[in-house]
Amino acid sequence: MLARLLMLSMLTYTAVAESYSPHAGNPYPTNVYWGDTHVHTSLSSDAYIFGVRLTADDAYRFAKGETVTATSGEAIRLHRPLDFLMVSDHAENMGVIARIDAGDKKLLATEVGKRTARALDYDISLKEALDSNTDELLNAFNAATLIAIKADSGTKKGLGHAVYGEDEDFTRSVWKEVIDNAERHNDPSRFTTFTGYEWTVSSGGHRNVIFADGPEVTSQTMPFTALDSMDPEDLWAYLKDYEESTGGQAFAIPHNGNLSGNRMFALTTRKGEPLDQSYAITRSRFEPIYEVTQIKGTGETHPLLAPNDEFANYEIFTWGITKSQPDSKKHGSTDTKVETKVSIAPRPKPAHSYARSALKFGLAAEAEVGTNPFKFGFIGSTDSHTALATADQNNFWGKMPGNEPGRNRVVTGWNYSAGGYAAVWAKENTRESIFAAMRRKEVYASTGPRMTVRFFGGWDYSEPDAVRPNLAEIGYAKGVPMGGDLTAAPKSKAPSFLIRAVKDPDGANLDRVQVIKGWYEGDGKLHEKIYNVALSDGRKENRKGKVNPVGSTVDVPDASYTNSIGDPELAAVWTDPNFDRSERSFYYLRVLEIPTPRWTAYDAKFYGLKNIPKEVPMVVQERAFSSPIWYTPI
Repeated sequence: MLARLLMLSMLTYTAVAESYSPHAGNPYPTNVYWGDTHVHTSLSSDAYIFGVRLTADDAYRFAKGETVTATSGEAIRLHRPLDFLMVSDHAENMGVIARIDAGDKKLLATEVGKRTARALDYDISLKEALDSNTDELLNAFNAATLIAIKADSGTKKGLGHAVYGEDEDFTRSVWKEVIDNAERHNDPSRFTTFTGYEWTVSSGGHRNVIFADGPEVTSQTMPFTALDSMDPEDLWAYLKDYEESTGGQAFAIPHNGNLSGNRMFALTTRKGEPLDQSYAITRSRFEPIYEVTQIKGTGETHPLLAPNDEFANYEIFTWGITKSQPDSKKHGSTDTKVETKVSIAPRPKPAHSYARSALKFGLAAEAEVGTNPFKFGFIGSTDSHTALATADQNNFWGKMPGNEPGRNRVVTGWNYSAGGYAAVWAKENTRESIFAAMRRKEVYASTGPRMTVRFFGGWDYSEPDAVRPNLAEIGYAKGVPMGGDLTAAPKSKAPSFLIRAVKDPDGANLDRVQVIKGWYEGDGKLHEKIYNVALSDGRKENRKGKVNPVGSTVDVPDASYTNSIGDPELAAVWTDPNFDRSERSFYYLRVLEIPTPRWTAYDAKFYGLKNIPKEVPMVVQERAFSSPIWYTPI
């Protein structure tokens, strides 16, 4: 079967005996580990207000495959446990609402605590309020937050330490709880936990902060919150100080930027200044990976940014939690020939909210200031606010408790996605090894299915390499893995890529593997092109580069499909036919499954729902995105 598939790949140059790779002869990762770096529990004020009482202990137990009781009262577990997890509760007012509900006298004794209680109509008790309409309660909570912020706007230490009357002792006690929770469940080689939190800004893109270290190091700091500063440069300064003062390691993981208001990948700083090399160096150091898919949609690209990409319209999120977010289609631009100078003001939406555009902007910025600020690998995570890290279509438990399984959520919450997960190529299942893999970007994102994806770039891969049993050994010996760099192309050679993708053992067959290339042209223009490098079922491109669809076996009423189409494994060695050794470029993989039922179809079958609105998608074509490999001329 693979021999037939390899006919689809392009001829490459014969391998040479000598290796140029720095990885040659060194141990390399042979295992891919699956996890989630974005889960909220009852310590997050918004989750608590919406009714979540599950703790970090519940989150870790669930991720390890144990049965827990969801907010809805139903028993739930993962069919397959995860390998690692980070609970990422909001740093802003972390634990405050839960402590008020528990009657924390110190919080309620302060003027701001009393004002908060009155604003939320708690009457020194949250029980009645928590049983009320959650939308009204959230509005009251937000109003109380504004009151508290105005009252404490002159505090010396910044808003993050006094909004609800919490002092340093309070913050340290909650942070200690976070650290202890992670440490209690960390089981090296079997299940890995990371201490972390979410830095939540009102615009421009949230970040999750992940620490590589144990309690003896993480206890030396406290969370830096968006109430301390909403400028990511200040967050990076905090991370730099943490590493220098403790000897530990930490970085930030930006969220899917699709709802960032076109600020996630802006070409100016938050202060409106043009990006310079210092900014680019700092950002690339402290934001090595990016969450490209999650419950609030997938942020790889947008149909308005990639009108010729037939798979660009995947889980595009068009409204927010309360349907207050504008539909991004109203603000998009089909022009992909963007300015190359980073001092130019950002284009209209959504160019600066999506990852593929950002990777191109990074090439232009590097040409101007000498360093690429948007040089990141891809992961997925859930952003679950239920303490449940599940990205499976047939086991989707929603974002908030109100979006847990029920008869109405197909209509009220269909825009949410069941996704995603982080896949990490690491030597072992430990904090040290997984964190190191993330930092070197040897990671990939999945919308949920646990596909195995290998991607190497070099100058000397040959066609037979794709079917050899020691593919990884060859990959590292002759080139660099996903997340790596190629430089100074040999004369008369183009980069070749060693590719293998294997279906989720419990999931659907594969439709195709694509290489997405972006490059910076000498005249300052940015380009992108999609190559079908491996196709299932013996399909081939026609003269116009088009491919017949793989078809569909989905039975929507029965919420089922069969693996009678597609292939369980696709492999290829592909050489860039349009390579120019003078042009900066990047390459990443997009691996597509055959169509399968979406979570909305599973709900419709389970609850016997009829007359589903036509706008509700019932079929999905899930996918994985590898981290890029970059080429830089020298």
